[in-house]
Amino acid sequence: MAYRAFLLLSATLSIVAAALARAPHIAADSGVPADASTTINANFFTFTGLNRTLWGEPTDGSPFKATTANQLDFPALADQSVSSTVLQFAPGGINPPHIHPHASELLVVFHGTLTVGFVDSAGKLFTQQLNPFEVFLFPKGLVHFQANLSPRVYGVALSAFGSSNAGTISLPKAIFGSGIDAEVLAKAFKTDAATVGKLVSANAY
Repeated sequence: MAYRAFLLLSATLSIVAAALARAPHIAADSGVPADASTTINANFFTFTGLNRTLWGEPTDGSPFKATTANQLDFPALADQSVSSTVLQFAPGGINPPHIHPHASELLVVFHGTLTVGFVDSAGKLFTQQLNPFEVFLFPKGLVHFQANLSPRVYGVALSAFGSSNAGTISLPKAIFGSGIDAEVLAKAFKTDAATVGKLVSANAY
C-alpha cells in the first residue's frame, strides 16, 4: 500500500513538474492581454462556442466537423497550455490522418463508437475501438485518425490538448493540396499522373 502511494505521489509530482516546465509565464495568473481596450471580467474567461447544439450529428451535411476552443477562438487561453475541440461524425464520417505539431491529444468519446489510431516513428500502428466515456491518447506530432464506421449511428467526442493552439496539419491536404509538383507526387506514391490529378482536385484548398 505504501509503495503504491509512493508511486502515485511520484507520478503526480512528475506531471506537475512537467506542467510547470512548459508554462511560459509561471508568475502570471493568466494570459490577459496588455491591450487596455479589452474588458477583463468573467465573460473574458468564458467560451460558449461548444454549446449543446454541437453534441449531435453535424447539421451542415458534412461527414465530419471539428469545432475548436483554442487561443484563436478564445483569447483567454493565451499562455495557458490548454485547449479543446468537439468532434462530430456523421455515420461513416472520418477525421482523416493528420498531426498536431504542438501538443498531444486526449480524446474521450461521448456518443457512438469510434475507431481511432496513430502510427509511431517506427511505422507501427496502434488502433482501438472506443465506446462512450473511453479515452485514448494521441502522442504529440504523430500521424493519427478517428473514424465512425457505423452506417447508422453518429459519433461525438471531445479532445483536450496540452497547448493553447495545438495546430492541425491534414495529411491529404498537406500532400495533395499544397502545390507539390505532380511528377514528384506520382513518383513518391508510385502511381500515375492521372491518379495524382484526381487526388489534387479532391484536396484543393
